[in-house]
Amino acid sequence: MIELSRLKTFLAAAEKLNFSDAARHMHLTQPTVSHHIKALEKELDIQLFDRSGAGLRLTEAGRLLLPWARKVLRDSIELKGMMNALQEGIAGDLRIACSTTAGKYVLPQLAARFSQRYPGIQVKILRCTPEHIVPRLLDGEANLGVVSYEMSSEEMELQEFFEDAITMVVASDHPWALRSSIQPSELIGVPMIMREETSGTRRVMLSELAKHDISLEDIYIFMQLGNAEAIVRTVAAGYGVSFVSSLATECLLESGKVVSVHVEGLELSRKIFMARKRLAPPHRPQEAFWGFVHDPANDDLIHLADSP
Repeated sequence: MIELSRLKTFLAAAEKLNFSDAARHMHLTQPTVSHHIKALEKELDIQLFDRSGAGLRLTEAGRLLLPWARKVLRDSIELKGMMNALQEGIAGDLRIACSTTAGKYVLPQLAARFSQRYPGIQVKILRCTPEHIVPRLLDGEANLGVVSYEMSSEEMELQEFFEDAITMVVASDHPWALRSSIQPSELIGVPMIMREETSGTRRVMLSELAKHDISLEDIYIFMQLGNAEAIVRTVAAGYGVSFVSSLATECLLESGKVVSVHVEGLELSRKIFMARKRLAPPHRPQEAFWGFVHDPANDDLIHLADSP
């Protein structure tokens, strides 16, 4: 059986690509690091590092071992946490991958409350793109994921997290700022700042505009940005209009730098979901958070984004 200490040493050496640096990182001596690596190579009967030349490099075998070693060590930490939980209550690590702008407003506060209730659980929120949520859940890098779309994978289990309202914002000196509403047709040809193609906000906006026979080709995309806060600030500076999560507009709306404008006939909201691997091994921190989401005490957070 491969010793976990040797895998830890291998990971440190693979990240530093220097045995001396790995030794300092792990508070070991350089000969101890070399011994661990040589013992692991002997046990696996293959060379993991190319020691020729000026620097240290991973061999093909070393690169293949790297993600496997990370998973084994993650699983060992979770196992230890589960065993501790049997004696001391729920404990361990909980990793939540978040891919939505709205999620990052609600999730940290919810995680903070959860940590107060379960001080033995360390919550880590991982920022990632929507397309990486499922792979991270499937390979165990994350225990839970927050997404802005209802996935159809049989390997995933979903529960509704909250509903996120989407609003159109304009600068305070924009002509529309004095109007109570506009018609969808008035958006045609107007400089618009758009989210990236994978954005749930963009998907909802285009879907609603399509109901009024307005397509992407009818929209003048002045700029594309992948950050909602950056979009709102750019709008406030007078560059175009945009549709964003209402949660991202709060500060600048209060300061009067941007104004929310209603667009007649558009139902601008999206559901945010929490996902987990359906057949994952038992993991008490994950199960605790899954149920904690809709604890009545959290209703104020869940309804933060209900309305613009």
